[in-house]
This record gives sequence, structure tokens and C-alpha cells, in this order.
Amino acid sequence: MAVSDKVKDAAQDTQEQLQSLRAQVEQLLNERVTPALADAAGKAESAVTSARDLTNTQVRNVSEQVRGQPLIAIAISAVVGYFLGRIAR
Repeated sequence: MAVSDKVKDAAQDTQEQLQSLRAQVEQLLNERVTPALADAAGKAESAVTSARDLTNTQVRNVSEQVRGQPLIAIAISAVVGYFLGRIAR
């Protein structure tokens, strides 16, 4: 067998191994990675929705308290503003 035949055989074996590896990686992506990413995306979307709902609820609660006791809300805002002004100096 000539050297060029050995090189061609080695190149063909390498090509076959690369194709096999490519198929294994594709199978792994389809079976494991893609579903895991979809699951993570679903959980992230759920967390964002929950956070948005919680934020909206808290904003509504604070708005109701301010409407019910506007003078206390103004006093609290003034005190907080005063302290923030002192800290910022």
C-alpha cells in the first residue's frame, strides 16, 4: 500500500469520525440542551410575571394608603427627602 493510499484512508476515517461526532452532538442538543433551555425560559418568564404582579399589587397598596392618609404620606416624603438631602451633601 502506497503512502498516498494510507493518507487517503486516514482522511476518510477522520471524516467518518467527524460525521459520527457531529451526529452525536446534534442528538445531544435535541434531546438534552434544547428542552433544558426551553424549561429555563419558561421558568424565567414565570418569575418575571410573578415579579410584575407583585410590583403592581404593591403599587396599588401604596396608592390606596396615600389616598387614605395624604398628610401622613406628605410628612413621610418630607422626612425622607430631608435625610436624602443631608446624605447627598
